[in-house]
Order: sequence, then structure tokens, then C-alpha cells
Amino acid sequence: MDLPESSVPRADEGPAPHRLGPVDREELVRAMTQSLYSLGYRRAAAALEVESGVPLYPPEHDRLLLEVMAGRWDASAEAVRSVAGVGDADRAVAEFLVWRGYYLELLGMRGDAGLRRAREVLRRRIAPLGVDRRCVHWLARAMVSSEGAVAPEAVVGWRIAVFLDLVEVLPSWFHVPSGRLEHLVESVITKQVESCIYHNLPDEITLFEDHRCHEEQIPSQCAQILCGHSNEVWFVRFSNNGNYLASSSSDCTAIIWKVEKDDTLTKKHCLQGHQKPISFVAWSPNDRMLLTCGTGESLKLWNVDTGECNLKFRGSVDYIISSCAWFPNSEKIVCASSEPASSPNRIFTCDLEGQELEVWAGDRIPKVSDLAVTPDGRHLIFVSCNDIWIRELPKGREWRFREKQTISSVFLSGDGQSLVVNLSSQEIHLWKINESCTGPEKFKGHKQDKFVIRSCFGGSNSLFIASGSEDSQIYIWKRHVEMPIKVLHGHTMIVNCVSWNPARPHMLASASDDRTVVATSEINLQQPEVAGAVFQMYAWLTEMPQNFFLKSFSGDFLKAFA
Repeated sequence: MDLPESSVPRADEGPAPHRLGPVDREELVRAMTQSLYSLGYRRAAAALEVESGVPLYPPEHDRLLLEVMAGRWDASAEAVRSVAGVGDADRAVAEFLVWRGYYLELLGMRGDAGLRRAREVLRRRIAPLGVDRRCVHWLARAMVSSEGAVAPEAVVGWRIAVFLDLVEVLPSWFHVPSGRLEHLVESVITKQVESCIYHNLPDEITLFEDHRCHEEQIPSQCAQILCGHSNEVWFVRFSNNGNYLASSSSDCTAIIWKVEKDDTLTKKHCLQGHQKPISFVAWSPNDRMLLTCGTGESLKLWNVDTGECNLKFRGSVDYIISSCAWFPNSEKIVCASSEPASSPNRIFTCDLEGQELEVWAGDRIPKVSDLAVTPDGRHLIFVSCNDIWIRELPKGREWRFREKQTISSVFLSGDGQSLVVNLSSQEIHLWKINESCTGPEKFKGHKQDKFVIRSCFGGSNSLFIASGSEDSQIYIWKRHVEMPIKVLHGHTMIVNCVSWNPARPHMLASASDDRTVVATSEINLQQPEVAGAVFQMYAWLTEMPQNFFLKSFSGDFLKAFA
């Protein structure tokens, strides 16, 4: 193919500019050359060196490498002293590395001659450099212990190691760091992604244009309204694999919905057996079981495949289980129970047969409103009134964060490092669970005053936070951004709970007092099959000569693609 005229160098053109904007031309060429070599394109890299007139390494680099590998230590030290831009301290360290290399080689020689010469190097070459005296003392001890001495058969590898140590001390222009160009590109992409408030799909990154996501890439459009409940829907939660959705209602039922391949939801089971409203559900980590918490009733364990109730956890007499969570092995759960008022509150673990394993009880145990277990099973998190308690398991330290307002719910991130709590002050706070946390990130904009509202993490890498609201809307925030980036409409009454599909970051579900569950997806602007076909046709047409259009297609046909 002929090159465009503008790309062919002219005889009267001067040399290429030394700088390309803020980038030094020679530095860019050297980084490109190093990248080509690292990718295995050695001939292309060599050709770039020849055509650009810019070698990958400067003459000083090649000279020092040659002297070190040949064991010419005086010449190596002189080569170090000739490198420009080296401070006195770094130059002393570089010379120390040279003479240390020689010294340890001498210690590895057989006979007294090597020891005599090593003693002379230590006294006349190394000691006057003024480096850390501990290094000099270690070398002196090595003369007796032979520690670090280089055997004759290991000399080649040792000298390579000496040169690589020297490269770390000398200026950056002396040696292009391995993978430097790739690191620069990755840094730019990472920065663009971090600054993109709508980034939600990890496979939407390309080198061919600046990264920018549209707001439609987060859940934005009501895709389906589920009307399986006959009263207020209080809770909703996707399974860990994203294949199911569970909802619970004040109509005393819970429903398991199947997420189909086309993202539609169909009813799988209606779980009946509670006599009072169901306020909470919890998926087992393996998604085979579901726990349901009734208001003032026993905890029930359901088989997801069959929809049957396998067990009722009654706990001790007169105790009401208020919240629960699974341990990561799907074989143990933890529950919080309270009432009657005269009895102490309890937190206890039990197996799937209902047998209690551990119990924390007494006056110091607060009344727990919500709890969670980290994915590694190492920490138990529970909230009570204004406090967030974190306890190491099985028996470890305990610490807490205190809020100024009442906490209504807690949700743990997928990596177990962060949690969000909803407050009656119309704020959502994000806490890190480590002890050194200095304060929470705050998110505002939704409405919460009288009722329990539940929020969640969501999207790719849990980059977003979503919450219901008493104003019948859903609010979405990007982490580190205080105000909402998206407000979703569709419900007509209070939105009690939201859940973001962990496997399909474009899907969100919400539960409302309007008796519905709404599934929200990203906006699909046009059918992907049609769009792909049109794009392929357009790409093919644009490769044809211009007069081909006039000869081969009618005006009406061309207008269809305009």
C-alpha cells in the first residue's frame, strides 16, 4: 500500500523536533524500543533504533556493562564516575557496589592471594567511600566467615547481579525500566477509569480512545415489574451467583425468582409457612439454601431447588430471632435474638440441625438490629442503635464505630473490607472495617426518617452504592462522590430495599410498599443484532471507491443508512 504523502520524509525537512509536546522524543523512542523487545519483536525494535538514530541504551550503559562483565573493576568505577546527573551520595553507593562485587569475588578465590587483595580493596577502595559503616563491618566479617563469597563458577551470574544493582542507583535516563511504556499506558487508563463516574463494565476499555462511560451503563431503565406479592415488599436480595432473586413481604410469604439468560425474571417458588410478615432473607454462600426471618417468628431454612422448608430454628424458649447471617462454608449461621425485655440479648451460632455452637449473652450484649459475617469468616459485624461492632472470630478482639444517629441496616462489600449503614439522619455512611479507620465517607440525597431503608454495594468491583428512599425513588452514588449520580423513578410508594446483581452489574432490583419488585437494567438504545449488521455494512461500504456508490445503489437505499 502506498503511504500518504504527508508520511514520506522530504529531503529538505530538518530533523524531527526534540520534544513532542511535554514528552521528550528520545525518551519516547527508547520506551517504545524497550517495549518492542519485551514483547518479542526484536527485529522491529532493532529497526526502530536504526531508523530513529536513538539507541535503546546510551554509550555509558554499554561501557559500564562491558567493564563489569569483563571484571575490569577500576574501569568500572571510572565508568560510574563518568555518568552525568548522579549525586554525591548515589555515586558513592554505586562505587561501593562495584568494589563490593570485586571484594566478594576475591574472597571466593582459593589461596591467600585472594584474601590479601580483598583486604587491600576493603582498606583502600571501600572504607574511604563513607557509606554506612554497617556495610563495611559486614564485609570485614565476611573475610573470616566467607559469607557472601562468590565461587569461581558463579562469577558470570554474580557480575550480572552487580550490574543490575548499579542500574537501580544510576539516573533513570541510564536504563529504561522494564515495562515502562506499558506501565505508563496502564496508569493513564486506570486514572481515566477512576475518574469516570459511570464506569461499570470492566470489558469496556480500549486503547484507541479516551475512556468515557455513558450513564446508561448503570441500571437506568425499568425492565420488569414483578407483582407476585399481595402486600408491602420489605426485602429483596440477589443470590451470590446472580441466578436468583429472593423477595419477602408483609403478606407472610417469600418468593424465589429465576433470572433467565435474557435478564427476565420468572417465579420459581413461593415460600409459604410464616404466620407473620417476613422482614429478612439470607442466601447461603453456595446458593442452595435460603433463610427467612419472620417478625416474632422462628427462623426458617428453605431448599432453593425444591422450595421446601427443611428446618425451623426456634432457639431458646421465649427468644425471637431478629437477624441472621451465614458463615462462608454454608454449614453454620449466626443469629441475634432478643426479648423478652427481662432477659439478656443473645448472639449465637448454630449448625444446620439447629444445634447451638457458641453463645454470647449477658448484659453487655446489645440488642442487635442487623449483622453480617465477612467472606473469610474472620469477623462478625453487628449494629445496635448507634454502634457498629466488629468482633474477631472465634474469640478475639472487639472494637466499634459510633454514629450520632440510629442505624437501620448494614451491608457488607463483596471483599469484606467495607460496609455501608443507613441512618435516620438521611445519610448513608461507608466505613472500612479496620481499626485505624478515622471516619466514614458520607452519601446524601435520599430520604429516610421513620422507616428501615436498606442500601447495597453494586456494579463492577462494588464501585457503586444504591439505596431505597421514602420518596419512592432509588438513588445511586459512585464511591467517593457524596451526591447521587443517578435517581431512578418507577415505584409509587416507599422503596424499602435494593439489591444489585453481583454477576450482572447492569441489573438492580428494588422492593417497595407499592407491593411490587422492580428489575432495573441498563438502557439498550437499539437492538444489538441490527446495530451490528448496520455497522458491518457501513464499514464495508466505506472501503469502496466513491463512484461505486453512484453506480451500484439507489438513493433510497443510501438514505436508509444515512
